[in-house]
Amino acid sequence: MALTRFIRQPSPWFQLTACRCEESLASPLAYSSFTSSSVLAGGYGAGYAKLNRRAGAGGWSPMYMDHFQWLQVDLGSRKQVVEVATQGRYSSADWTSHYRLLYSDTARNWRPYLQDGNIWTFPGNSNSEGVVRHKLQHAILARHIRFVPLDWNREGRIGLRVDVYGCPYWADVISFDGQSVISYRFRSKKMKIVKDVISLKFRTSARDGVLLHGEGQQGDYITLELRKARLQLSINLGSNQYGSIQGHTSVTSGSLLDDEYWHSVVMERYRRNVNFTLDHHTQQFRTNGEFDHLDLDYEISFGGLPVSVKPSLGGRENFVGCMDGITYNGENITSLVRRKKVDTSSFHNLTFSCAESHSFPVFFNSSSFLRLLGQGESDMLSVSLAFRTWNPSGLLMYTVLADGMVEVGLTDGKVTVYINVTQKKKTRIEISSGSGLNDGQWHSIHLNVMDNYAMLTIDGNEASTIRTAIPFQIKTGGTYYFGGFSLHTNTPPLQRSFQGCMQMIHVDDQLADLKAVEQGIIGSFENVSLDMCAIIDRCVPNHCEHSGRCSQTWDTFSCNCNGTGYTGATCHTSVYEQSCEEYKQLGKGSGSYWIDPDGSGPIPPFKVYCDMKEDKAWTTVKNNLSPQTSVTSADQEGKSVLQLSYNMTTEQVLAITNNAEHCEQNIAFTCRMSRLLNTPDGVPFTWWVGKAKEKHFYWGGSGPGIQKCACGIERNCTNPRYFCNCDADQRQWREDVGLLVYKDHLPVSQVVVGDINRPGSEAKLTVGPLRCHGDRNYWNAASFTSPASYLHFPAFRGETSADISFYFKTSSVYGVFLENLGSTNFIHIELRAASVISFSFDVGNGVEELSVRSPTPLNDDQWHRVEADRNVKEASLLLDGQHGEIRPAPTQGQTRLELSSQLYVGLPASMTCVYSASGGQRGFLGCIRALKVNGVTLDLEERAKLTPWVKPGCQGHCTSYGIHCRNGGKCVEQYNGYTCDCSLTAYDGTFCTNDVGGYFETGTLVRYDLPPEMGFPVLGDTERLSDIDISNEANLTQEELSFSFSTASTPSILVYVSSRTQDYLAVVLMHNGALQIRYSLGGLKEPYTIDMDHRNLANGHPHHVNISRNLRNIRLKLDHYPVSTYTLPEASDTQFNLVKTIFLGKVFETGQIDSILIERYNTPGFVGCLSRVQFNNVAPLKAALRPGLAAPVNTQGILVPSNCGASPLTIAPKVPVNDPWHLNADGAVFPFKEEKVSQDRVDRNSAIVGGIIAVVIFTILCVLVFMIRHMFRHKGSYHTNEAKGAESADCADAAIIVNDPAFTETIDESKKEWFI
Repeated sequence: MALTRFIRQPSPWFQLTACRCEESLASPLAYSSFTSSSVLAGGYGAGYAKLNRRAGAGGWSPMYMDHFQWLQVDLGSRKQVVEVATQGRYSSADWTSHYRLLYSDTARNWRPYLQDGNIWTFPGNSNSEGVVRHKLQHAILARHIRFVPLDWNREGRIGLRVDVYGCPYWADVISFDGQSVISYRFRSKKMKIVKDVISLKFRTSARDGVLLHGEGQQGDYITLELRKARLQLSINLGSNQYGSIQGHTSVTSGSLLDDEYWHSVVMERYRRNVNFTLDHHTQQFRTNGEFDHLDLDYEISFGGLPVSVKPSLGGRENFVGCMDGITYNGENITSLVRRKKVDTSSFHNLTFSCAESHSFPVFFNSSSFLRLLGQGESDMLSVSLAFRTWNPSGLLMYTVLADGMVEVGLTDGKVTVYINVTQKKKTRIEISSGSGLNDGQWHSIHLNVMDNYAMLTIDGNEASTIRTAIPFQIKTGGTYYFGGFSLHTNTPPLQRSFQGCMQMIHVDDQLADLKAVEQGIIGSFENVSLDMCAIIDRCVPNHCEHSGRCSQTWDTFSCNCNGTGYTGATCHTSVYEQSCEEYKQLGKGSGSYWIDPDGSGPIPPFKVYCDMKEDKAWTTVKNNLSPQTSVTSADQEGKSVLQLSYNMTTEQVLAITNNAEHCEQNIAFTCRMSRLLNTPDGVPFTWWVGKAKEKHFYWGGSGPGIQKCACGIERNCTNPRYFCNCDADQRQWREDVGLLVYKDHLPVSQVVVGDINRPGSEAKLTVGPLRCHGDRNYWNAASFTSPASYLHFPAFRGETSADISFYFKTSSVYGVFLENLGSTNFIHIELRAASVISFSFDVGNGVEELSVRSPTPLNDDQWHRVEADRNVKEASLLLDGQHGEIRPAPTQGQTRLELSSQLYVGLPASMTCVYSASGGQRGFLGCIRALKVNGVTLDLEERAKLTPWVKPGCQGHCTSYGIHCRNGGKCVEQYNGYTCDCSLTAYDGTFCTNDVGGYFETGTLVRYDLPPEMGFPVLGDTERLSDIDISNEANLTQEELSFSFSTASTPSILVYVSSRTQDYLAVVLMHNGALQIRYSLGGLKEPYTIDMDHRNLANGHPHHVNISRNLRNIRLKLDHYPVSTYTLPEASDTQFNLVKTIFLGKVFETGQIDSILIERYNTPGFVGCLSRVQFNNVAPLKAALRPGLAAPVNTQGILVPSNCGASPLTIAPKVPVNDPWHLNADGAVFPFKEEKVSQDRVDRNSAIVGGIIAVVIFTILCVLVFMIRHMFRHKGSYHTNEAKGAESADCADAAIIVNDPAFTETIDESKKEWFI
């Protein structure tokens, strides 16, 4: 979705500091501004830790060498910090190699610096003198900066000298207590605003509260509020009174915003386009509805709801905390408050400072604990605390009793208390309460155990307190462990250590002094971070794309992609093909399919119907308008508006039309005294609206700028004075119908009909489905003909998630497919060897390389597909959809891929660069097509037209896809794909898989005459015929006949092949339903016969027959049964001489014909279905049923097209022991014998034949009547050949449409001559 980019209005502090914000902030400070956790000696104090200074011992070194040491800098006031620098202690072996950065406003409640969703570890120094500087990915605002060493030179000690760079920050802070609200009154009572820019910063410990609110009497409003520590922006630009236009839009951002840290918010709106930014993360969206202005009345309030708010919006809490830098459309609200220019009457105590936080959080990792002391030998235990975590389980508190233990833990998101007492016998009590408490929010626990009962309260809800009796008295031990336990504990708890934060810890109803714990005065701790809560929401921002559902633990997140249509670690990769064309190339037939035109792009997949034809794959999208919809209910202007909707979004429809090569939509207007377009120069009565919401005044069969209908173009309108049938305004029903073929105008979204208010006026409208074929992206290809050839495109954009996919074919053993470089980052894909593809990249953590080896060579000049994907979770490389490698991303490190140069395709970005991902990069030789980057297809063909040594397109598709052409179909190369030529087969369809057959009535026959010079190359089993020379003469030494049939009538001749001699081949069905093959090739007194009298084949089921002969050897295959072989007698000739005619269903031939055939089997003829008929390369039945095929074929009688149910075969094979046709079936009884056919059967056949003859005569008479009427109706039809270059066009307008289907210009004055 394209949104308007805004030029942001900088806040006042930025206006003052944007020029230069890089001054040294730490070096000018006094010695006392530096503090530390400990000091090794007097000369090693924190005040000596200034960059490049040699005073004292030349830097700071702590007394202890552990991870709890820190160096802290007080900048004196809040500053904007953009960079930090470190150095080791002067002239020593003391330096810090890795550290973390914490910051705070109050030297309390420290926040770790985060980058790429992780607590960031900065690489430090490798010697004592070098200075290592790091620019922060995001500037921070803080007064106190703390450096925490994590690793140091093991041959020395921790040593640090530091500096901080940035600039001053002037803040106007206002404190809100939950009762106070700032009301900013507008200069006028009503404001109609098309553009808004609102910005502020806030800090709070409350998870709910309204930050700003404004509304209007017309229902418009804008609200920014905290809900469960998440920020929600709600905006409504207007809804109509009928509810058909709903303008409410709500967007949520961030989480854990009650952390008492500063958060920055910017909301920018221009009409319906909104940029909503929270802490540098921007969401772009469009508001719902159709209105552009925000209509507010009187005022907008900050900090809560004003007193005048509607009751329906009541119940929301006001904001409690601090705000800073509030600006509204250029007005500095905080400055106006200081100058008392706005209403602050609700403030009881207006203060321009932010109160210090009283919380003291503790941060636990998986191996930490906090030990506190309480009363010992007490019969009452009281513990309370607040916690937040993402983990479903973990130990919260553990204490050993004088005779037992008490454990409080989190189990599957609920709090569970275990009390074990071992006095006389072991007793165990379990209490649990709450659910879903691992949601990252603060939750409180209060546990009391006393006087033979235990009581557990969650989140202060006394009504849901769990109270349980315990049959014993406890005695406390006095030592309490929080978040974990000491390894020296005698009876360890059941739960593992806790990962998360705790605060407000009470023992024996006393608040624990954690500051004293930090100073070592009371208690102890291990591996905890005091005065800091470093919880991270790894699902915000949500890296799960396409509505994938994010879930997390403390260390990582995972995405649930079920039901999204996408897959992968972040739901990035579509599981569907991009178009019907792609399904067609995979060998799929017609049907409904899910398609995803932009792959990993923002448009979700959707369902369409794919109509697979021989040479095209049509995508069909239906609309909600029923055929022949009556046009009624005109508006005040006398017009009726018919709105069309499709079963998909506008973006999805546009994805189809934009990618297609051709689109069309049928439109029909049926009328009676309802005019359509009027005249080419007049104002039209009716028009339609296309995809760009533009009106169009042409009708189906015409084109843009030609205000005519199809009959006006073809000059055959009912009234030649008009250019549409309906414009004649006649009382009879007329129709104007045709195809709209200008895809830039499609689909039809609305039709406005104007002439329906007159008495007697009636109209009906039909708008057919949108139909498109072709996929310009799928076949978009380029050929690289030189090792130095390449194409270049704008830089690759995929900072956190990116994918690349393409097809390639080559005969080379190596070559670079593409490469894109940045200052340090890069991405590179190449053919490393004849069977190896490599994908390498660097996002700042070092080079990662994935390789996939194919089991077969890739330089076989066939198409292969490469799919490379990289995101924050993993990188993957997939070859041909089955061979791949997946590599997880490091748990901590850089995740953003930042590239600056252009994307080079076919050649490395620099042939002489210092780093070579392959060690010896070379250009690619071959073809690349369908190159997609993040769902966007790069136009290789268009760029190739302008680039030397690169040619658009690529030939040779049949080498990869020719296997899809079945049944002898021939693969034919095309510029943008391939087709299957089925002309020499008995099949048709996209892949020559559709049966061609017909139903034969009594007496029906098909005759196919073969030219004398015609030869017959045999189709079929190439393996068994490969050694035989196939002659081009008409004297055959081998032939193959195959067909399918189904019938319930006998006897009949199925196929008869005659010759100019007395040679023939016949396949007949005898009276008992058995099959007989008769060969007469000369040399024998009687024809050689093969009787398949083992079963009745006249059972109405489909059967398939294949007969092939090579010299004397005959092979017969019937249905699913094994092949039977036969041998012609030695006396028989082996040549089928001068083949003449193929008869189907019946023989009608002059000359000497086998009398047995005529007398026994030729009458009344075959009744049933024949299909798949093929004799060598001749398909006689297909030629008879396809009038467009020029062939010497003649049909007598009624032949109805049908596939006869021949495919697939539905008859299960018999078990051999029960099959009388099986060669080893001993004693089998054959119930059907030719001599036992009853006379009743013959009588019934005669009755059926008589009835059929009567029906045929009646049908012929009806056809003759219809032909006579048609001839008189079209008498005087006008034909012309005046259009240049379009022989089939009937006029100049038609010539334009025929010659230039992309014609979109309006007819100018000179073109009006065509209408004269």
